[in-house]
Amino acid sequence: MQKSPVDTQPVTNRRVVLAARPDGPATPDCFRLETAPVPPLGEGQLLLRTVYLSLDPYMRGRMSDAPSYAAPVAVGDVMVGGAVARVEASRDARFAPGDWVVAYSGWQEFAVVDAASARRLPDTIPRPSYALGVLGMPGFTAYAGLLAIGEPKPGETVCVAAATGAVGSVVGQIAKLKGCRAVGIAGGADKCEWAVRELGLDACIDHRAADFPTALAEACPRGIDVYFENVGGAVLRAVVPLLNPRARVPVCGLIAHYDSRPPAAGNDWTAALLRAVLVKRLTVRGFIIFEDFAALQPEFEREMSRWLGEGRIRYREHVVEGLENAPQALLGLLEGRNFGKTLVAVSADPSRR
Repeated sequence: MQKSPVDTQPVTNRRVVLAARPDGPATPDCFRLETAPVPPLGEGQLLLRTVYLSLDPYMRGRMSDAPSYAAPVAVGDVMVGGAVARVEASRDARFAPGDWVVAYSGWQEFAVVDAASARRLPDTIPRPSYALGVLGMPGFTAYAGLLAIGEPKPGETVCVAAATGAVGSVVGQIAKLKGCRAVGIAGGADKCEWAVRELGLDACIDHRAADFPTALAEACPRGIDVYFENVGGAVLRAVVPLLNPRARVPVCGLIAHYDSRPPAAGNDWTAALLRAVLVKRLTVRGFIIFEDFAALQPEFEREMSRWLGEGRIRYREHVVEGLENAPQALLGLLEGRNFGKTLVAVSADPSRR
């Protein structure tokens, strides 16, 4: 990184841009690491140094130009993403150099953002990186999706896909706190064992196992009352027959389909799914967390902070070192190779000694 001869502000910035839209599964060729000048700092703006970059499944959708709830990333633009950062320079009286903030500043080492778009981290946060996970968007997604849409009741069975991921791991634990039987679905025996041992789930089933549908049915002898959907595909096919009448299905994500092409003729099971929705009177609702449930955020922050402080919520991070490794880390996340919340450590975290 070059420095200006008259001050200590960075003048060049490493960033990852979208090089090409994927045709089918995303590949490393879809990304490009490049160097660019740091923009000048205007009035009411902050210069941020990224410490942690959040990687999340929704990013795959933003790489495509299909109609969606958010605009796609333009080819040649910086990949989108939330980050925890330190303020390097400020032209806003509310922020000073050294402040910790969370901002939607993308895949880059330095970013100039409007101060109004950054949120200062509270001094009470256990780790700054938690603002991108259990105390950030993934944790809030789990909390609002499960409680506001799933409406779990004591004694019911809650099933969650991707049960060891950033969202799913929180869903399962909240279900237990609400007095439910919690059954997870994860990819691999090690993840399933951790979900039961560390997260306290009643059972966790490996969706890669040959007997997955049978094992899931055995783990849910009274059926499924709430299914928190993160995956789709074969996992959803195994779950639908087990859904009880009037079951609730919060649809958070469909990671099994993000890299796929339309189904071949004869492989579309839409009719069977819709029949189950009708006959069982299912409630199936997708949601966009900050558009649909922003009013719940203060409640979430209070409750989740309390649960963490009491040791009632366990949390795991999957940290990848170096901005240049972000593309491979995202591809690994889409393939289920992460274990916990995926973060990229872009620069040193001075809060960790």
